[in-house]
Amino acid sequence: MASLLNDARNLLSDLIARYRAQVDYLSIRLEEAEGTDILLRGDRVETLSEGISIGGQVRACYKGGWGFASFNQLATLAERIEEAIAAARLVGDEETLLAPIDPIQDSCRLRLTGSDPRHIPLARKKALCSHYAEILRSVDSRIATTSVRYGDSTQRVILATSEGAMIEQAWADMEMRYAATARSGETVQTGRETTGSRNAYEDLENLDDQVRSAAQRAVDALALPPVKGNTYTVVIDPILTGLFVHEAFGHLSEADMAYENPDLLEVMTLGRRFGPEDLQIFDGAAPEGHRGSYYYDDEGVPATTTQLIRDGVLVGRLHSRETAGKLGETPTGNARCLNYHYPPIVRMTNTWIERGKTPVADLFEGIEEGVYARNWIGGMTNGEMFTFTAGEAWMIRNGAIAEPVRDVTLSGNVFTTLADIEAIGDDFFWDESGGCGKGGQSGLAVGCGGPSLRIRNVVVGGETEEDED
Repeated sequence: MASLLNDARNLLSDLIARYRAQVDYLSIRLEEAEGTDILLRGDRVETLSEGISIGGQVRACYKGGWGFASFNQLATLAERIEEAIAAARLVGDEETLLAPIDPIQDSCRLRLTGSDPRHIPLARKKALCSHYAEILRSVDSRIATTSVRYGDSTQRVILATSEGAMIEQAWADMEMRYAATARSGETVQTGRETTGSRNAYEDLENLDDQVRSAAQRAVDALALPPVKGNTYTVVIDPILTGLFVHEAFGHLSEADMAYENPDLLEVMTLGRRFGPEDLQIFDGAAPEGHRGSYYYDDEGVPATTTQLIRDGVLVGRLHSRETAGKLGETPTGNARCLNYHYPPIVRMTNTWIERGKTPVADLFEGIEEGVYARNWIGGMTNGEMFTFTAGEAWMIRNGAIAEPVRDVTLSGNVFTTLADIEAIGDDFFWDESGGCGKGGQSGLAVGCGGPSLRIRNVVVGGETEEDED
């Protein structure tokens, strides 16, 4: 994958110089990507493909108005620049407010610790998927449907801006998803998991135990009693914590949501207390080795680590240069696009709750009746409200884990839930399964993590009509 971008730097520099005076800001992002997509449903191969895509995007800003154009033929780049500039000048009628940054010239590649997926034959990838599919089917005769999906993408990007930035960046991302649905009469249960990596193809191999466990959870759940809907004190494992901090809190920390919504901006006032004094929440692409890690965002802002909550108090939010400029804050390196078809918008990277000091066993102490929930199989958020479905769960009785139950959903208001955190475990786990969706850009790689948490007053089961503060 190679030649086109190798000769592109001079062209980008020349075009930027030719058009920069017509707008307040101009950027060109070129991208080459190689990818594999495999999908098995049952014993059928639904998708088996490899592809190469080459294209780019132009962004222009004039008096606060944005123009955008994408292309897949470099010969048309000048025309696309003129289209983006014309669109920006048509809609711009205010002031361009982009938080200042130092223009950077750099070339970098995220380091792989093992095999590059481009060097793995398609037949080997397909054989791995078939192997996992056979494990799923072999667990029990009540397994009715199975699916295994493998995907990888290796991207190389050059970003040039009218401010003098010229950044080349490359990375590889890999993901394996697998699910099994078990059926007994009218009862249907599903077990699923996702594993991802930006480090090595080998991270997706040797997952036999996890694959078998997903199918076994579905089978075992057929015979379990459903949880009795109620409001409980719950203990959640690190994977659910990661899902919660990303979905329920992280999206509200994306500053484009706040500055476009005055009511939310008032709620998300810096300095406001949201949780206990030992609660620390972060987001950042700077920590290496995770699926949301990179060196520069798609506006050329260096990756950072941003503390969102310090000692239970809101102290930060996630920014593009525009949101930082409009709110008078500092850019955080969170402007990301899925690929060249889409403009960068404010997105999370790696989002986590820092580990606490409470031994995990002590999280259960004093709970007369509660719920212990692990992993997840689904969920949704609507503003500050969330509902997540646990992958497996047990009742807690008299401070100890008791009988397993199924159909456990956890619902609530994110701000109330943060305030109701009673204890933070001393464990921690990074979940690299994330594929985030926002603004029509679905499947953007992210990481999330955290410790086990003990939370009071969580609505569990079907009783979602309980009053929320």
